[in-house]
Amino acid sequence: MPAGKRTLRFWGPMSFIGLVFAALAYVGDQGFKFMMLAVLDFDRWPIPRVPVTSFFDIILAWNRGISYGWFAQHSEAGRWLLIGFTSLVTIGLWLWLARQTRPLPAMGIGLIIGGALANITDRLIHGAVADFFWFHVGRVSWYVFNLADVAIVAGAIIILYDSFRSDTAKKTRKHDGAEGAENA
Repeated sequence: MPAGKRTLRFWGPMSFIGLVFAALAYVGDQGFKFMMLAVLDFDRWPIPRVPVTSFFDIILAWNRGISYGWFAQHSEAGRWLLIGFTSLVTIGLWLWLARQTRPLPAMGIGLIIGGALANITDRLIHGAVADFFWFHVGRVSWYVFNLADVAIVAGAIIILYDSFRSDTAKKTRKHDGAEGAENA
């Protein structure tokens, strides 16, 4: 095989770790939503929100767009467009996961995949994504999110952390190698 040419891989050395973290994110999000929507029937409660602190409430908000409600889709075609786009991104993430050789980025990618799949499931079942956690200051609304969003953000933070950590390790090894050569 020519140098630099890559083959398409669907499973790699860290895929199992990524799969476990994807499953944890997916089951955690969908389990919470099942409890809130099916068991507690939160959408029929007489009070629209449950204050937890002065800046955090539990509510039910249906997000028909992506993060922060951007690109909200109110038609069936738009809904399916978001499902298709998120599915393509998830497939790309899985292919990226299959190339991982270290556990930390595999964990992060897995969390993002699980969160994306949970949000796809919401769009398929409900037509929108159920968000429950609302941060606000007074009347200024900051962010409404769900556990899938937490998994996606945590996964991105883990990947970023690992990239800085591995860059530092590479520089340290390069520096140590240069010193060793000078001292020889």
